[in-house]
Amino acid sequence: MKAVQVTGYGDIDKLELVNRTIPEPKENEVLVKVEACAINNTEIWMREGAYGTGSQSGWREEGVQFPRVPGSDITGTIVKEGSSVTPSMLGRDVVLFPFTSSGKAGSEHYSEDMSFIGSEYDGGYAEYVVWPAHLCFDMPLSDYTESAVFTVSGLTAWHMAEQIQIMPEETIVVTGANGGVGSLNVQIASKVYGARVIAIVGDLALEEDIRQLGAAHVLSYRSVNLAEEILEINDGQVDAVLDVVGDALFSTSLQVLKKGGKFCTAGSAGGQKTELDLRTLYLKHITLYGSVLGTREEFERMLQAVSEGKIKPVIDCTYPLEEAKAAQTYFKKAGKLGKVVLLP
Repeated sequence: MKAVQVTGYGDIDKLELVNRTIPEPKENEVLVKVEACAINNTEIWMREGAYGTGSQSGWREEGVQFPRVPGSDITGTIVKEGSSVTPSMLGRDVVLFPFTSSGKAGSEHYSEDMSFIGSEYDGGYAEYVVWPAHLCFDMPLSDYTESAVFTVSGLTAWHMAEQIQIMPEETIVVTGANGGVGSLNVQIASKVYGARVIAIVGDLALEEDIRQLGAAHVLSYRSVNLAEEILEINDGQVDAVLDVVGDALFSTSLQVLKKGGKFCTAGSAGGQKTELDLRTLYLKHITLYGSVLGTREEFERMLQAVSEGKIKPVIDCTYPLEEAKAAQTYFKKAGKLGKVVLLP
């Protein structure tokens, strides 16, 4: 089979197109013929070493064992089962839950042994992948590419919303609203929970597209008066911020939050380190949430919302697997709307 593997920490020159033996499913695993694999920050930061300290980077303390096939947002068809897997799974079109864990139900994402597909396991930048059968779920939509955009981004966005317990009629600021997680944050907050969304993007040429996703207002982070604009259009401070940007909008977020407001972050594309005046935190009674992925039950609830049409796929473009370098390069550019998807 064709596969794209990462040979070590570094730039896109560490991505290598190779021929590999098709993997064999173990007793409780299935072999999936990959039809689509969406790109996430996860595999880019894994390659660049941004998750770890020093030379280590990955979801586990020991770092990534190279070479590694990246990719975690995977859809495809089960073409072979392990010896203990029910034969009824053969031929099913599935989306893969992205990590294994020994954690109890409801806290799987907290477990120290959480291991990620595409980081600790070979992932979806390939024509075939093996994965535990119980972590394969029916696709929420009939289209492979459309169903592939929800795994990591969808679970992340859904968990963020559940963490802060969004209420109808609240006002939620969503940063990075044109990205994979951000575009889903807009939809989930507005169309699932009934909140009023103020979406923050770079390019206001995307305004109408973001409004179609459910945003009541769209503002640019390039504005020198962004905080004042948020306060003006909302006629006051907001209830919560769903953030994937990090440092670049952190002080603005705390400034526009009401007393008792909530700030939830699941990314730091605009800077991984920031400054915090603790007086702002305690004088405004602000609650900070860190958010990574979520639980299998949340994943199922998210997929159900997708199948019911409450959340729609947002896809910027697709690339063939062989052009993974170009796809990752494009992924890092500003101004995209939604996901970039690799097609084996």
